[in-house]
Amino acid sequence: MQVFVLVMTGFILGCSEFVIVGVLNDIARDLHTSVAAVGYLVTIFALVYAISTPIIATAIGRYNLYYSIAILMLIFIAGNVMSAVANNFFWLAISRIITALVSGVIVSIAMTFANAIATPAKRPRLIAGIYSGFSIASVLGVPLGTWISIHWKWQAAFGVIVVVSILALVIMLLALPNDIVPPSSKMKQQLKIFTDRRILVGMFLPLFNLAGFYPLYTYLRPVLSSQLHFNANSITIILFLYGITSIISNQISGWLAERDGLTYMTKIYGVLIVILLVFPFLLVWRWLSVGVILLIGIAMYLVSSPIAIFYLDIAQQDYPQSILLASSINSIFSNFGIAVGSATGSFLVANVGLSSVGPSGALYILIAILIVIFINKFAQKNN
Repeated sequence: MQVFVLVMTGFILGCSEFVIVGVLNDIARDLHTSVAAVGYLVTIFALVYAISTPIIATAIGRYNLYYSIAILMLIFIAGNVMSAVANNFFWLAISRIITALVSGVIVSIAMTFANAIATPAKRPRLIAGIYSGFSIASVLGVPLGTWISIHWKWQAAFGVIVVVSILALVIMLLALPNDIVPPSSKMKQQLKIFTDRRILVGMFLPLFNLAGFYPLYTYLRPVLSSQLHFNANSITIILFLYGITSIISNQISGWLAERDGLTYMTKIYGVLIVILLVFPFLLVWRWLSVGVILLIGIAMYLVSSPIAIFYLDIAQQDYPQSILLASSINSIFSNFGIAVGSATGSFLVANVGLSSVGPSGALYILIAILIVIFINKFAQKNN
């Protein structure tokens, strides 16, 4: 039950964060604004998530995690209730900010619970399982949100998130241990982990990883409808298949984490750069383009578990007072990456066109390769 609720938490947080992608066009139509403007809601959410997470995680790092996650879940539920009743763009943006404020810290606490309850051998798989919760959200949550939006209203998708979140909170209170308290320390001591050169460089890997994927992912539905000319039902099916690839990606990520997975990433990223650069030329072939999009989905989260284990190992060995903060680094900088990638996509869609969202990610992936090379060289040197 503990494992189930941690994965369920990842699923709910993923649904809440990614549901915008599936209802982008519907929100733009109902709120009388442009698709590019609604796309910035992804950027706003990611920036607030990334900025607030280390601040809140550091502030509550000394307190009982059981009660902390319960309070944060109540705030999360309130934010989604606001999204469900929002009738203009301003209030929708405010509701997304409230939700984003606590989402990252909930992920961090879930990771800390996973680190505490799992044996070292099972830890990579459990962490991959939490990330898989986000992927399951892509499989079920985003297409379901699209389906609900088509047949009812996009606000109803947030209503479903509220109901499932309340259920998850009840299970949390029943299943999770209530005696996990991180080592007591001052904020300055917790922040000491950011003086470590391995962290200072490694924390940018999830940023540039997702910055490379999100120009395309944010505008995936418009690409499928406007560039590839699929109808609404076909788009729902393709988004579902894309979510399946995300689950596969996270499962492979757990497998990689057990085998020094970062050593594989330079070659994977090299292939990905080529795919992103040629993507606009593939748009004349609908089903080939869909196949390439699904291949990109498989690559999207491969680095997640290896880099999360990298942060946790450094914290456990050298900065035990920073374990909650270390658990949040991946989600913090992943969301900076989402913000950078979605903002890049919004700018290019408004000024160049939808066909540019693929190649724009290649530069970010090139930077990710350089970071991986540094991490791997540092690991070899210390071994």
